[in-house]
Amino acid sequence: MIRVKRDPPDGGADDLPTFSVVIAAYNAAGTVGEAIDSALRQTRPPVEVIVVDDGSTDDTAAAIGPYLDRIVYLRRPHAGVASARNAALERATGEFIAVLDADDTYLPERLEALATLAAARPDLDILCTDAFLEVDRRIVGRFGEDTPFEVVNQRAAIIERCFCAAPAFRRSTVLSAGAYDESMRTAEDWELVLRLLFGGAAAGLVDEPLYRYRIHPASLTANRIAALSERVGFLQSIRDTYELDLDEQDALSRSLARQRAALALTEVEAALRARSADARRRALGAALVPGVGLRTRSAALAAALAPRTAARMLERRARLGRSRLERVV
Repeated sequence: MIRVKRDPPDGGADDLPTFSVVIAAYNAAGTVGEAIDSALRQTRPPVEVIVVDDGSTDDTAAAIGPYLDRIVYLRRPHAGVASARNAALERATGEFIAVLDADDTYLPERLEALATLAAARPDLDILCTDAFLEVDRRIVGRFGEDTPFEVVNQRAAIIERCFCAAPAFRRSTVLSAGAYDESMRTAEDWELVLRLLFGGAAAGLVDEPLYRYRIHPASLTANRIAALSERVGFLQSIRDTYELDLDEQDALSRSLARQRAALALTEVEAALRARSADARRRALGAALVPGVGLRTRSAALAAALAPRTAARMLERRARLGRSRLERVV
């Protein structure tokens, strides 16, 4: 964990590394303009802001229109966020690429802080800051509170949790590693950070919340099931891909147990909401999955006993955010 002063190094601000901000946008008409604004208003401006419209079918192109004279704009058929970021990676000219989701924003000092960190620690290929977590534009916490940054054993820690939110990557390192895995739809950042760390890279943190990450509690349960299924598959592949020491094997076991439990519980929620005939069976099975906490296990058992009541409670809680059954992750 690193704190850096905002003063430039002895050689001046011109000695700081350069950054290309990369925004992949898919059906983001309502938010992409604010994301672009936050990238353009940095105290240390990026060399470019690259916005990739990943085949949007809404008014994303119109929302981007007012910025065309200040950004690099790429439009392509829909192929997923990893593919969109790879297209931007090929086009980028900065020493680092800084990721910005189309529904999130940077605080004005983020690139300045990352550049100062990179100048102070030229051995780092992955740069992070903390992030505010927002629901309905209200700050509800910080990323680092539940997902602390790891300093000592980064390889084991990255298996257990993706501890770097919206990282900036040294462009040459990412290209040498093969860029983003385009077969992944939701865990592409986690997989890339893990691959880089196991390849010998190191990550550093500016311990300030300089990113605003927006949580969408109304996101479809089906999307969450797909995301958790991909995480489980990704974690299962690690054992066959990398040679793990004992700490890393233990971390993998814990991480797999947690993600499998989250998947089982989310499938229960989907069954309850749909009033599915197998909701009772799924709830009982989820209560027996290793890695489920006591409170969540009790909630699953209650759902098995009274699935209709549990379904009504989930519908009420949906207006307030994540359900109790999902809080295992």
